[in-house]
Amino acid sequence: MKEFRSDISGFYKLSMDERIKLLSNLVNLDPEEVKILKDLGYFTPAQIDTLIENVIGSYQLPFGLAFNFKINDRDYIIPMVIEEPSVVAAASNAAKMARKHGGFHSEEVKSIMISQIQLTKLNDIEIAKKTLEKNKKILLKIANEQDPVLNKLGGGAQDIEIREINTNKGKMIILHLLVNVLDAMGANVVNTMAEAISPYIEEVCGGKIYLRIVSNLAIHRLARSRATFDKELLGGKEIVEGILNAYEFALADPYRATTHNKGIMNGIVALSLATGNDTRAVEAGAHAYASLKGRYSPLTKFKVDSVGNLVGEIEIPLALGIIGGMTKIHPMARIALKILNVRSAEELSQIAAALGLAQNVAALRALASEGIQEGHMALHSRNIAKIAGIPDDLIEKVARKLVEDKKIRVDYAKEILKKIEDGENL
Repeated sequence: MKEFRSDISGFYKLSMDERIKLLSNLVNLDPEEVKILKDLGYFTPAQIDTLIENVIGSYQLPFGLAFNFKINDRDYIIPMVIEEPSVVAAASNAAKMARKHGGFHSEEVKSIMISQIQLTKLNDIEIAKKTLEKNKKILLKIANEQDPVLNKLGGGAQDIEIREINTNKGKMIILHLLVNVLDAMGANVVNTMAEAISPYIEEVCGGKIYLRIVSNLAIHRLARSRATFDKELLGGKEIVEGILNAYEFALADPYRATTHNKGIMNGIVALSLATGNDTRAVEAGAHAYASLKGRYSPLTKFKVDSVGNLVGEIEIPLALGIIGGMTKIHPMARIALKILNVRSAEELSQIAAALGLAQNVAALRALASEGIQEGHMALHSRNIAKIAGIPDDLIEKVARKLVEDKKIRVDYAKEILKKIEDGENL
């Protein structure tokens, strides 16, 4: 590829076709690659060009469905957007194991988001804290004036929390504005409210406010779910024991806990992405919550009941919405919400928590039995066959041989194809 400069001025002013042409000249795109970029799928050029800056195309991922989920005595089909093989199937399988004992029981999820206001350069921290408490009603009134509709629907700013922190730049007051955002994710509204009350805070407290922004550690928006997974469907007493050992490993070791929680997020992020929610905010909040007690820990807990079934629980902050942002703009997100048939953001969070628990159990079961690779790579083998250029009518045959020989590699797939073409009986 030829060398080029990246300091390109005015790219955003070009039409999408002009951007693609410029890019094609820079990096030598071939006609097929240009054709792929111009295929926007379900988007129109006008729609996609307003979502982010410097748009040149649409990036698609598989959209699948997880089945067998019963949550709070209601059945759900769960849409998931993810590129990793075995995840959707594993979630469905774990949900089936929980279904025998009533499915998942998810608790109420509040819709309270935090906006943080950073107050610095104060002459007297204690006086400033007392002043904020004294003016709480006024602060909440100013905040709620920013969104009368939210207030009318029963949401809005409800309280403040005042924290004092020590930093390398001296002591600061961090004011938490607590806002009931109802069915929205809520970042925009809490940021607007924080901006609105900041001048008044500076006026009555003195000092200087810098940051006024949402916190993605949504500790007032915790989602909890619980389920009993049938020991026989899991594979028996030995598998249950293996899962418990894997959990204790994660509880004692942050290196293992990280991958343990990644398995949980496989499900939660896939659902968040499908419904047009902010996956980065969800992940950041989850991992911060896992570290809140000073040590990175699992987001799930496991034990056995009196007859040896596995009982699992999850507790995770989930700031999910069903209105606003991409949830309404993205056509596939709208379809996903229609498939779910959810009536509130709370219900969506309850589903997400149950899905995360199911995903975690499925991964631990695989690790405790055949190992994660066997099940995962069996599905991955088809992708390897496609990458190797295997003809469509031979993909399944080559994939089976890859798994059978435990050599799931592109070079070996090509070797198998050559043997087939040479007439060898495989």
